Amino acid sequence: MAGTEKLTLPEVLKEIKMSRAAFYRMRARGGAPKLIKLSNGQIRCRRSDLDAWWAEHEIAA
Repeated sequence: MAGTEKLTLPEVLKEIKMSRAAFYRMRARGGAPKLIKLSNGQIRCRRSDLDAWWAEHEIAA
């Protein structure tokens, strides 16, 4: 199903072209895409959540 793809943190960082440290600083300020922490400690981001984050940060023309 569309939007149910789960991205790893390295995939998210590559897409948004941001270092891990910068991402976690942004996350601490509440500005990062919504993340899911799995029971094994790994982090994932739903494609739909990342797409929504992109939409929130678009600059109106």
